[in-house]
Amino acid sequence: MVWTPEHTGLFLDHVAEDRLYALFHLIAFRGLRRGEACGQKWTDTNLDAGLITVAKQLVVDGWEVYEDDPKTDAGARTIALDSDTVQALKQHRAQQDKDREEWGSAWVETGRVFTKENGELLHPANVTRRFIELYEEIDLPPIRLHDLRHGAATLAHAAGADLKDIQEMLGHSSITITADTYTSLLPEADLAIAEAAARLVPRARATSENTAPEAEPEPDDAEHPGPESVPDDADPLGGISEINSPSAHAPLTQTAPDEESEAE
Repeated sequence: MVWTPEHTGLFLDHVAEDRLYALFHLIAFRGLRRGEACGQKWTDTNLDAGLITVAKQLVVDGWEVYEDDPKTDAGARTIALDSDTVQALKQHRAQQDKDREEWGSAWVETGRVFTKENGELLHPANVTRRFIELYEEIDLPPIRLHDLRHGAATLAHAAGADLKDIQEMLGHSSITITADTYTSLLPEADLAIAEAAARLVPRARATSENTAPEAEPEPDDAEHPGPESVPDDADPLGGISEINSPSAHAPLTQTAPDEESEAE
């Protein structure tokens, strides 16, 4: 499942003072995988240019954590950051600098953007545990941390990104993976884009039922058609059959139980 934009906003407002706020913000808006966010280095993060390069990830093996390259060549990518995300990361960096000063010689320098208070690596499983604790505090619908990544894709698409843009942002090795994963999530965003596109063309005369030409009045002695004149396959009341479209928040078909599945 994915949260609605309203759910995401409620969550981010609730966790704004949490030390991992910037991590959740980054995943929610730019779609990093959990291991990619935990493995992000400051040397691959250029806040002045508003860019981050995803070059490493933290992988969990049993309970052990080790650094590895992204899953695919496409996973190693550079992502543009919006101004709000840049500001969140700048505030996070200022807090980390304060932590480094307070811990002094006990600080563990890993060069990571997101760390424990003493600078040590974050365990990705503990990040997931913290995420669940935080959204349960305000009774939001249960989702996986990885589903914040899905939400980032739907937000990007609603803002005008096409599947190719989303593929590059998420680091999928094939656009087929992107299409298979998100086809059921995007129809409502597609409708919004279509409506927005239609409104870009100025019209002096609106297209509406009020612009249809008026029918000439019939003579008083004109015959009015009876029910037998209605075709057998027509709705005599002129109704329109309901068109069902999948919801943008429909459940995803999971290809694998692994939260960090390449299929997502």
